[in-house]
Amino acid sequence: MQLRSGSGSTAAVLMALAAFATACGGGSDPTAGATAGATAGTGADAGKPKGGAVDFDTVFKTEDRFRQALPDPESMKGWKPKTGRANVEEQPKSAAECGPDTHWDCTRIANGSVKFEAFGEFAYFDIQSYADKTAAGAACRKEKDWSAKYTKAEVAPVPSVEGHAYYRNAGGLDGLNLTMCLGTVIAQVRLEDGGGSSLDPDTVHSLAQLFVPRIQKAAAAS
Repeated sequence: MQLRSGSGSTAAVLMALAAFATACGGGSDPTAGATAGATAGTGADAGKPKGGAVDFDTVFKTEDRFRQALPDPESMKGWKPKTGRANVEEQPKSAAECGPDTHWDCTRIANGSVKFEAFGEFAYFDIQSYADKTAAGAACRKEKDWSAKYTKAEVAPVPSVEGHAYYRNAGGLDGLNLTMCLGTVIAQVRLEDGGGSSLDPDTVHSLAQLFVPRIQKAAAAS
C-alpha cells in the first residue's frame, strides 16, 4: 500500500503505512469474495445509523480520525488495497477567498481517501473535511449543483443520510459516484470500471453502508 501527499497545495501526510500493513503482508484472498462489495453489511441492521440523522460537530483533521473512518483491508475482504492517503491543508481557504465560482471542495481543511480493486472494478472511499457544519453544508449544496449535469443514478439511500448518486466518466473511466453529507464532512463512494465492472448501484449502496458507521465511530471517538 503506497501513501502519497496530495498535489497542488502543500500537504502533510497524516496516515501511517502501518495502518495498512496487514494488506501488504498477504491480506485476504481476492478470489474468496468476488461479490464482497455487493454483500458487505447486508444484515438486518448492518450499517444503519442509530438514533436519527447522521450529524456531528467533530472536525476531521487528525491521523486517527481518518484512519478510523476510512475502510481498511479487514473490512474490505475480497478487495485488494491499492492506495491510501490523507492531506491537511496548511492554509485552508475561507468561503470569501474561494468565491462562488470555485470547485466545491475549495474550503476543505483536510481530506483522505483509500482505493481497492477486485476483478476489474475499483472502489474508492473519500472524505472531505470542513471547519464546521456550516462550511460542510455549503460545500455539499455546491457539489450537488455541480454534479447535476451528470446522469442521475438510482442508488438506495443509507438511512438517515442525505445523499445523491450519478454516473460520470473521468480520465477515460466510467464511474458511479455516491455523495453523502454528514456533519462536518462530505463522504463519497465511487466505483470505476477497470474492465470488469457493471457499476452496480447495489454494490455502491452496500459499500456506503459499510462506510457511514465507520465515519460515525471516528466522529464519536475521543
